[in-house]
Order: sequence, then structure tokens, then C-alpha cells
Amino acid sequence: MFEESDLEELQVEVENDELAYVEFDISSTPSDPQLEQLVTQLENKDILIPFYQRRYVWKIDQASRLIESFLMGLPVPQIFLYVNDDNQLEVIDGQQRIMSVKYFMEGYFGEADARGRRTEFKLKLAEQSPFNNKRFVDLAPKDQRKLRLSTLRAINVKQLHPSKRNDSVFHIFERLNTGGTRLKSQEIRNAVYRGRIVGELQRLNESSSWRRILGIKTPDKNQRDVEIVLRLFSLFENWGNYEKPMLHFLNGSMKENSDFSSVRSARFTERFPQVVDFVNSVIAKPFRPKGVLNTATLEAVIIALMELPDISHDALSERYLMLISDGEFEELTKGPTTDTNVLKGRIAMAKKVLGD
Repeated sequence: MFEESDLEELQVEVENDELAYVEFDISSTPSDPQLEQLVTQLENKDILIPFYQRRYVWKIDQASRLIESFLMGLPVPQIFLYVNDDNQLEVIDGQQRIMSVKYFMEGYFGEADARGRRTEFKLKLAEQSPFNNKRFVDLAPKDQRKLRLSTLRAINVKQLHPSKRNDSVFHIFERLNTGGTRLKSQEIRNAVYRGRIVGELQRLNESSSWRRILGIKTPDKNQRDVEIVLRLFSLFENWGNYEKPMLHFLNGSMKENSDFSSVRSARFTERFPQVVDFVNSVIAKPFRPKGVLNTATLEAVIIALMELPDISHDALSERYLMLISDGEFEELTKGPTTDTNVLKGRIAMAKKVLGD
């Protein structure tokens, strides 16, 4: 069996997925809300910070320079807000700026620690600055007023068409998010397609057998392992409906199954751990024809096993070797592996050989 490494990132062969063509009717409307208004909207949940693991990451000196810029009347980069179906504003880009203002006006930097303690927010600036080491309440009334009434340019983005699918949010996040570390595809999906599916995929991803198959002890920091679980779920009993590009297919699956309550979801939740336990007990270093994890091979074999009646340990051991040594199957697991016909042909062949 394959032992997990101490790597923080999942090592996989690079796949060539066709870039999704994006065609949406989107409106972008500028506004100039006052900082006091932004803080109130946050408190009333009229503005939402999207759900993903990276939260507030600025240091106090970064936040202090932002506050100083407002107090000095210097320009501050604009923020992007997405108008969702409930007419709430989801922060696409600008979380650090908005939260810095909120924290300073509250008087505390960041959220409370495990004991409920918070750090006082005193501006950390050059010693000669008149605002250095001051809290909001320490500012002169005219400076407090200037900060509260300062405006921050916001671009409010709303998808007009198609009205039933908010795929545009994914692409807006992908292109406009400019945080310290750019979000990867699955992190963006977690932000955009919130629902029970997020937690369920992460729970399935924690399986010890699955982690041994992936060869990494802890979840991948960019959630590429969770994306593979999503890919398996999306194709399970549904691969006949697959159409490239994979990115669009996975976005649609995440959106359509956000509540993760279908009969197929229940079957996947039952079969996935059974199959990864089975594979882990039979095959040493599975799905690594060239030493690095090959997602196409993993996908074909696991989908086939989840959809086939149970087979014996000996049968899987023998048929798996037959499958991966077959020249035709090898061609289906390299190059344009997310091409529609290639993907369907690969899974069909895996089911035929493993189920023979």
C-alpha cells in the first residue's frame, strides 16, 4: 500500500482542459458608499464575506496604512461586489479593505481568539504621523467624521442572463480576486456554490484510505483533493452526460447538487468509502503509471468500481494490471484527457475490463 508523504500539496500529472468560453450578460454599476455605510451593511448581512477558508490575513501595519490613506484623502483601490439572487452584496475583491475599516471603527483588530480576547486596534504608523498609536475613539471628532464619511468606490456586478445559472460568479472570482494568494478552482467553488455539498465533499476527502491513495497525509492546501472527489461525484452514474470543458461540468455539478440530498448523492456517499478502502487494500501505489498520480486513471477505475457489482480482491489485482498495461487505455489517460469522447471511452473501457 502507498504511504502518505508529508507534502502539503497534491502531486498530480498535469491535464489539458479546454478553456471554458464564457458568454454572459452582466451589468457593472459603480457606487461610492461611505465607510460608515459599508460597516453597517456588514453588520446587517447586506454585505457578505464569501465562504472560503482564507479569512482576514492582513497585518496591523497594512490595515493601519489603509486607514491613514482615508484620513489623508489618498485614493484607495476599488472593490468588487456581486449582487446575488437575494439582493445581497457578496465581496468578490476587497475583503481585506472592508474588514480593516470595520475592525478599526469597532476598536479591535481581527476576531476574538479561543478565549474570546481581542487586540486593541491602535494605528501602527510612522512615529511622526499624527495618527500613530491612535484608536478610532482617540481621533479628533473631525477625523472620526472624515473617516466615517469617506467613500470607497465599489463596482456592483449582477448577472442578467442566463438567469438560472450563476456560473459568471465563478469566472468573476477567478479573474478579479487579487488577494495575497490567488484562489484555486475548488476554493472559488466553495465560495460561489455554498451548500451542504461543501462540507460533505470535505468529509469524504478525510478518509484515511483516500489519503493513502493520494499519498498526502493532510488535505491539500489548495483543495485539489476535494476537487477530485467532486469530479468523481459528478461523473458517478452520470458520465454519459459529460460534456467538456471539465471546469464548466464541475461548476454545474456543484451548483445543481448544492444541498447534496439526491438519491445519487446518498449512493455516492455509501460507495465512495467502500471502493477507496477496497482499492487501498488491493493495489500498491495505485493510479501512478509514471510515478505521479494520474487523475484520469484514478477517475476511470474508481468510477468503474463504484458502478460495478462487487469483485474479488484477486480479480481486481489481475484486471487492474491488464487495464493499465493496455495500449488503448494508456492513450486515453494522457493528452487531452478531459475531451468528451476520451473521458467516456476511458470509463467505458475500465468498466469492461474490470467487470469482465
